[in-house]
Parts: sequence; structure tokens; C-alpha cells
Amino acid sequence: MNKNTVLILVVALLGLGGGIYLNQWLNKPEPTPATEQQTDHRPDFTLLDLQGTPRSISDWDGKVILVNFWATWCPPCVRELPALIKLHETYQDKGFTIIGIALDNKQDVIDFIKPMGLEYPILLGEQKGIKLTQAYGNRLGVLPYTVLIDRQGRILERHQSEISVSYTHLTLPTKCR
Repeated sequence: MNKNTVLILVVALLGLGGGIYLNQWLNKPEPTPATEQQTDHRPDFTLLDLQGTPRSISDWDGKVILVNFWATWCPPCVRELPALIKLHETYQDKGFTIIGIALDNKQDVIDFIKPMGLEYPILLGEQKGIKLTQAYGNRLGVLPYTVLIDRQGRILERHQSEISVSYTHLTLPTKCR
């Protein structure tokens, strides 16, 4: 081989190796405190429910809790609601509950959920809810944002983006024992 051919091969191999490394680095899931530290305890909070009653996360102590931050104007939030409703129906008798925290005003939330038949607790986060998502590890401020908490109040998982039926049915059966 001549010098130019060898040089082209070396540059191509370096480019290929760099491309593979860059692809792996870009697609590597970001660790969250929940995956780095399984003892991460849930932040406490109190928000109003749709009836105007203050509700604290400690009201559900001893249960497996899925805290779901959402908004009526968020298309992925709306798409995941049937999966969350099904999940609630399936596991509510096993010490599991979902707490929906709406980052909306009260009337928009009431108008939105009334025809859907949501039976799990919905709390009004409004502006306070944005800071609460950050306290639960939502560094990017994405919606929907979901956190799974065990019976002892430890955060087990954080999920940025829409929850699917397959995700919930693969994850929860082992957590609700």
C-alpha cells in the first residue's frame, strides 16, 4: 500500500472509532440520583386537592406511590393518562396509589379530568409544582415527569417522558409486593 492509502485508512478508522464513541456517549442514559443512590428519600410537600383540602405526601405513607407531574396542555401527559388509569385500577388494592400533580389552574384541571373518570388523587401544583418537580430530580423541567416511591419513602425510579402500558406492567408488579 502506498502512503496515501494507509493515511486514508488510518483517518477512516479513527473517524469510525470516534463516531462509535460519540454515539455511545450521546445515547448513554443520564444517571439520576435515584439510580445512583437507592436511599434517596422523597421530598415532603403539601398541596391542595381539587376540593381545596391540603394534602401531604405523608397522607400516603406505607403505600407504593407513583407521583406524576402533568398538565392539560401537554400532549404526552394526555396520551399517558389511559395507561395511568389502567395502572391505578390494576394495583390500587395492593397498596399502590398514583398522585397526579397538575401544573395548571384548578378550573382547567376539573374541566379536563371530569369526563375521563380519573379516580386517583389530583393535586394542584400550579407554580409551586414546578419547584417541586425540581426537588424530585426533574433538572430539565420536562413534562410528564413521574417518580416511583416505595413504602418506606425511598425514590426508586424517575421517568422523564410519557409512561406506557408496557413500562408500567413490567416495573410495578415487583414493587407492589
